[in-house]
Amino acid sequence: MLRPEDFFDLSHYAHRELFCDQRVTYVWDVLKLLKEYLEHIIKPEIQGEVMPGAYIIGDHIFIGAGSVVEPGALIKGPAYIGRNTQVRHGAYVRERVLVGDHCVVGHATEIKDTIMLDHAHAAHFAYLGDSIVGNHVNLGAGTRLANLKLDGSNVRVRLGDTVLDTGMRKLGAILGDRVQTGCNTVTNPGTLLAPDCWVYALTAPRGYYPPGSIIRPSSGVETIVMRPSGMTEGQGS
Repeated sequence: MLRPEDFFDLSHYAHRELFCDQRVTYVWDVLKLLKEYLEHIIKPEIQGEVMPGAYIIGDHIFIGAGSVVEPGALIKGPAYIGRNTQVRHGAYVRERVLVGDHCVVGHATEIKDTIMLDHAHAAHFAYLGDSIVGNHVNLGAGTRLANLKLDGSNVRVRLGDTVLDTGMRKLGAILGDRVQTGCNTVTNPGTLLAPDCWVYALTAPRGYYPPGSIIRPSSGVETIVMRPSGMTEGQGS
């Protein structure tokens, strides 16, 4: 239930080996290996376009073909940006970041110690800290993946009556494939959303949610059997 393959389709993912490392027991263990993995794979090169007025700091950065870094964006290495990805004006890519293909790191979005799989979009005013964002995830404007408890203690994950200590002082959210969040969603540290979850705007999820859950700010969790076409009213872009 808490393995990487329970959250992500890795069959065509270029960095599958990171998730399949024998040291990975739970999905969040992948983040513990991110720095080492980036040091191993990054061959500094800019194949895409870095527009005038963008800032690239450090030499441990790879930007794939077809990707565009817009004016006012800042990328600080180590960072790996895949192909055909947009790093938009005002984005702050802040070290130890692995971004896949066809992604969007949007205006005023900050991302650090985070993995974005392919076609993941954080297009407006987002914060992604110590998190994993799955394939085809869309974060509504103002989504924040909070990564630090107020008391600074290790983040724990509750699954039924079981509480698992992640061993991590900083852990944001794990968002499975096709998760969508409404505007101004704020996930608590250690939130796990399995594939196809929807989070309504102005909601603060915590803990683990099974596949296909709909999380509302006042009525708790509803698990659906069939996804209706289109987005639910109140979802953000």
